[in-house]
Amino acid sequence: MSPRSALNRSLLALAGLVLLGGGLLILFAGLDLYRRHDLVPPAGWPLTTPADVLLCSADRARWSSQGWWWWPAVIAALVLTALLALWWLLAQLSRRHPGSLPVGRTPRQESVELRDRALSDAIAAEAGALPTVEHAAVRITGRPAHHRTRIRLTLTPEGTPGATLAALCDGPLSTARRSTGLPDPPTEVRLQVTRHRPHRVE
Repeated sequence: MSPRSALNRSLLALAGLVLLGGGLLILFAGLDLYRRHDLVPPAGWPLTTPADVLLCSADRARWSSQGWWWWPAVIAALVLTALLALWWLLAQLSRRHPGSLPVGRTPRQESVELRDRALSDAIAAEAGALPTVEHAAVRITGRPAHHRTRIRLTLTPEGTPGATLAALCDGPLSTARRSTGLPDPPTEVRLQVTRHRPHRVE
């Protein structure tokens, strides 16, 4: 899991817990479940009856001699939350693959570019032709200057991880490096073995 994915999942989990807790508080208070089921909430527990409010006027003006500051503070907090949510959404919708990669070291005005999908398909086709590989999937992510290659290989029952990785590095990855003139990018390889029926020994 990449750091970005871990951060996204952590933020989503935290937001989900906050929303779930707030929703349960409102639900229990709105339906008056504490009284109906003879439940005793802890001392100081917010929202225990349908008539309760989260913050009363006295609480809102506790830290100020005037009460006018409350609504500007609420509006500023909501605007800040909306901006942070919008920034996070735009970050998720941003392109996660480089699009085009420069080929060779030609001058900028004469540069030749290769689509990342074409390169990943070529690597997948050559990797899938290895003797012990049944299926290969390749995806290139990141920016053109700092891209990553993610490879998923499904091995045949006779395949061994060490030999397959050596053949992958000497074959498809070496071919891609020679063809594009690009340095070796960080590469992540995931191996799995295809399901097969057990052999009967007699």
